[in-house]
Amino acid sequence: MSSDTPTAHDLARALAEQLHPGAAPRDVTVSFDARRQAPVEYRDRGRGGPVTAFAQALHAALYGLPADQEALPPALDALLQATHTVTAPEQKTAVLKLVAEQLRNAAEIIQRYQYRAQWDRFPADVAEQLADAYDSAQHIAVALDRVAPAFSHRPATDTTPSAKAAQGQSVAAPAPAPHPPASRRL
Repeated sequence: MSSDTPTAHDLARALAEQLHPGAAPRDVTVSFDARRQAPVEYRDRGRGGPVTAFAQALHAALYGLPADQEALPPALDALLQATHTVTAPEQKTAVLKLVAEQLRNAAEIIQRYQYRAQWDRFPADVAEQLADAYDSAQHIAVALDRVAPAFSHRPATDTTPSAKAAQGQSVAAPAPAPHPPASRRL
């Protein structure tokens, strides 16, 4: 496939946009039913589910790819590869925004496992560690949302510590980013 061919993620985003501009694919489901005028054999059938699953099936059908139901989406692998090839500032911003979106998806998965660990009565530290991982993933996603727009344009001057030191200015160590305390959802 050429680089301008839409990915399954592109299709999922386009389908989610049909619900509301900017809707995250993970938050959208689709449902298919036959209209009343359709032949009888179609009217009693309906199908629905996550928009991402339908986008993957649609992508496979459109481009002749195997429709492997067991395959996990390689989105993060693709984003990792993209970091080596993207050069346009807007592309760099888009990669960071997609990573933030994937982290939110990961946080949701982690939270489900946290609830499962509580339900199955795993040792308390398992659920606590999952709660910490959930909080961290959410925190990183928010941080990426904040910094991603900076990559859409080049800074006017070089303000890195090494550039300031070269100009004879004093350089203070950057303050660590504030990290909210991990909340426990037990």
